[in-house]
Amino acid sequence: MKLLWDLDGTIFDTYPAIVDSFLAVHEAAHGVTADRKEALRWLKKNSQLAFQQYGISEEFRPLFKELDHKRAEAGSPPFEGIQDILAAAEVNVIVTHRTKASTIELLTKWGLMEYFDEIVSPEDDGFPRKPDPAAYHYLNEKYDLDWAIGDRSLDLIPARAAGLKTVSFQNEDIEADVHLDTYDESFFEKLT
Repeated sequence: MKLLWDLDGTIFDTYPAIVDSFLAVHEAAHGVTADRKEALRWLKKNSQLAFQQYGISEEFRPLFKELDHKRAEAGSPPFEGIQDILAAAEVNVIVTHRTKASTIELLTKWGLMEYFDEIVSPEDDGFPRKPDPAAYHYLNEKYDLDWAIGDRSLDLIPARAAGLKTVSFQNEDIEADVHLDTYDESFFEKLT
């Protein structure tokens, strides 16, 4: 099976670090903290919407990225069972909003880099950000992919546009062909 992956919240459990970073930025912008669960709900949509919802200026975006990358790289483990899935797949590629260097560092730290055929980062590779499907089209044409796995609708919208079947990971609230909460031995059975 040939798989296209999102990184944050799909391969790595980075949401605790993302929420911590967002709450720190919210406090820097407004002098008070925000509700953790509500912030997560908005961040699961996307960080731009979360910034708008909470009235945080885009001038805080560099601080958010800096905090997020430091915290994610320091303590965001891969989801249980993901290594077995990656090892069994014929092709694994990533489209992520992270920088390529940050992605490689995280994958290398956790011993997962060897499983990936290609990483596309709009920031480094000149593609528009998701949900624009350009990066997905590029990878699908190159590898003839089967499925895309992501935790937000902006991961799966471009997948559908590129003709891929979709898996929502730990998010029942988005449109997908399959919804999964864990990575286990039944992963490939659920995708057939």
